[in-house]
Amino acid sequence: MDATSMLIGGQWRSAIGTGRIEDVTSPYDGSVVGTVPVAGVRDVEAALAAAEHGASVWRRTPAHERMRVLMRAADLAEQRTGEIAKTLSAENGKTITEATAEAGRSGELIRLAAFEGTQLYGDSLPLDANPGTGLDKVGFTLRQPCGIVVAITPFNYPALLVLHKLAPALAAGNAVVLKPARTTPLTALALAACFVDAGLPEGVLSVLTGPGGELGDALVSDPRVRKVSFTGSTRTGERITRMAGVKKLSLELGASCPVVVLPDADLELAASAVAVGGYVNAGQVCISVQRVITHPAVSGDFLDALVPRVQAIRTGDPSSSETTMGSLVSLALNNTGAAQTQFNIAAGSTLTLTGAGSQISASPTSVGSTANAATIAGPGILDLGGTQYGVSQPRVQIFGVDEFHLTSATKRGKFLLDVIDGKFVGQSLNFNQHARRILNSFLNPFQEAHGFTAIHDAMIVRQGDVHHWTDEDLPFARNGPFLDGMHSQNTALRRIDDGS
Repeated sequence: MDATSMLIGGQWRSAIGTGRIEDVTSPYDGSVVGTVPVAGVRDVEAALAAAEHGASVWRRTPAHERMRVLMRAADLAEQRTGEIAKTLSAENGKTITEATAEAGRSGELIRLAAFEGTQLYGDSLPLDANPGTGLDKVGFTLRQPCGIVVAITPFNYPALLVLHKLAPALAAGNAVVLKPARTTPLTALALAACFVDAGLPEGVLSVLTGPGGELGDALVSDPRVRKVSFTGSTRTGERITRMAGVKKLSLELGASCPVVVLPDADLELAASAVAVGGYVNAGQVCISVQRVITHPAVSGDFLDALVPRVQAIRTGDPSSSETTMGSLVSLALNNTGAAQTQFNIAAGSTLTLTGAGSQISASPTSVGSTANAATIAGPGILDLGGTQYGVSQPRVQIFGVDEFHLTSATKRGKFLLDVIDGKFVGQSLNFNQHARRILNSFLNPFQEAHGFTAIHDAMIVRQGDVHHWTDEDLPFARNGPFLDGMHSQNTALRRIDDGS
């Protein structure tokens, strides 16, 4: 693979027709990290045509053979951890420490998917429970690959979020067309090379680089694609649902995620958790702490514990081991963060901590004492006043990937579970004993299904039944519209397509 190639059907090539390329630059200092092709609709067509062939071959490859290829890819990803980490840090701007930790998980993620890909069990169904059926019928389900999967990944974890999609889909026997974020394509290409070098058949994997709008629209709307897996903004996710048609969709979309600190929480440990969860990867995490909702009785003490921890964060060159917070991925994000801070101040907030940052490598900022949840557009700390357990509204609606409650009382924690709407709610009950768990949760960007669940999400379920026929039934059975020509002794197996 050379620096100006993308992957189409197992072949490293330039963009069809135009041959255009674009630079991938460092968000820290603007230096050129590499170049990639600018794909167009003709490249999409080439990738999907290759994927049709690849999906046909790969789904008929025995699971143990697919596992062998993936295990080899896992070994290669581990061997190349240092190289991938340097590429990741350079194009994404996260610290080399964070990048090494992320790249270092690649091998285990691929191995997990490879194993689960050999455990694709169906179910048997007792049909005699229904009137009109007898003991001579047995229902069953089979799990089969979807076919062609389109994976669209964001910039913030360009190794993990690529593998969260690629590894389960490949283990289940699908062909994949990957569209990585335009700002971080080099990591995706490096990981794809591990699969190609491991012996993945041609056509099974393609990686298209270039504009997300043009390529994404062409990919998700194509009827040959049977599943779309997307991580990114809610606006783009909504557009995909309108364009995709009848397909399986897995969408992990953006939001604003709060932490609730109640009076009985250990404030030192809570401050440590928030300092990590709010600023790891420069806050560019699906489950980063973006709002801290505190009870009035502890707001001041919590802020006093948090500020020095945030002040200790060291910004600078992401390639230096001394740097503890890297760069935002783009100047646009930096400007958005600054605008959100000013919005909060205009709404009555107090700026408790700021510093001088470069154009993109902004310093950690904390906003405190905001009036209510409706005024929060970015990181902030709110007082949580009110009635029972400090929750004033009968239903507190907080839109986010995660919420975390810091309390030591099980009863109070259960109350919060009842009154807060959210996609996922995590609690640290008796925080002294479970601080590490909450910290690990903040550090873990792994939000999509993984392992067993992710494999099954990359498959379709087909239903059928086994029916004992007499010799008189066999002529009809052999010519029936639902028989695949399979019978053994007077027992025939028929498959019923579920419409997918």
